[in-house]
Amino acid sequence: MSFSDNLVEISDIQAAAKRLDGIACRTPVLTSTTINQITNSQVFFKCENFQRTGSFKFRGAYNALSQLSESQKQKGVITFSSGNHAQGIALAGKLLNIPTTIVMPENAPLVKQTATQSYGAEVILYNPQQISREELAENLAREKDLIIIPPFDHPHIIAGQGTTALELIQEVEDLDLLLVCCGGGGLISGCGIVAKSLLPNCSVIGIEPAQADDATRSFHSKTLQIVNNPNTIADGARTSSLGQITFPLVLKYVDDMMTVSEEAIIRTMYFIWERMKIVVEPTGVLAAAALLEGVVKSPGSNIGVIISGGNVDLTKIEKLFS
Repeated sequence: MSFSDNLVEISDIQAAAKRLDGIACRTPVLTSTTINQITNSQVFFKCENFQRTGSFKFRGAYNALSQLSESQKQKGVITFSSGNHAQGIALAGKLLNIPTTIVMPENAPLVKQTATQSYGAEVILYNPQQISREELAENLAREKDLIIIPPFDHPHIIAGQGTTALELIQEVEDLDLLLVCCGGGGLISGCGIVAKSLLPNCSVIGIEPAQADDATRSFHSKTLQIVNNPNTIADGARTSSLGQITFPLVLKYVDDMMTVSEEAIIRTMYFIWERMKIVVEPTGVLAAAALLEGVVKSPGSNIGVIISGGNVDLTKIEKLFS
């Protein structure tokens, strides 16, 4: 497959917003006086931890599944995910009466495995050290004649995720900077398209874990970089690389890519839990960590920060914060 940067446009994201109207939650935009003072800026947190299934992933999942043909819907779909996309596909399938099969790593947070199964999906666990999730999903798709809906590298997924920034900009209207968590690039691709289409002067910066810095290296080298089984607490960012679709979109619509440490992720989780009184997961605070830890500084600016999810395993919190 050749790289392409025009498979998703603002019109696709606006169409996705119409499909999601009344289905996905219009999540709140929260502010914090304390954080504004710390950063000397006006910060707007788009809280996708309040989205159905606890993350932005439901947006892309529903947008993609709702556009399948009737014959495709009857066959069913399969995907691979560490958890949030899995839950999004499972719930979207339940709402649309589409059978769903999810390939999940056996070390995926139990809270995400349980939630995925509760929506009616068939969950197949695998050992990441023995086989890639893509290979396993492709094998099962051939055997069972299922439609593969990947977690980020799909035009309809990207368009759905972009509705996150569309809602934020509709509410706030003016942003100088947008910070977005990055794993496989679906969210930042969609959000970047929206920001540059509606607010051309708004800078878009993607944030990923330093221990899973493939997107940052890819952005700066302009060559797709790969990382195998990255060891990061941010399980939603353990993707091996950007995709054939998301990579060129990131290059076109994103102004910079940066990383944050594992320690910064944990400190930011704790800070947001304590000060903003909301439950966030490690991957969900990547963008916030860059701002609160001073990796990104933009005093006097209106800054949008995407909190991507809140599906944290509560049984491990004590160990995490100790």
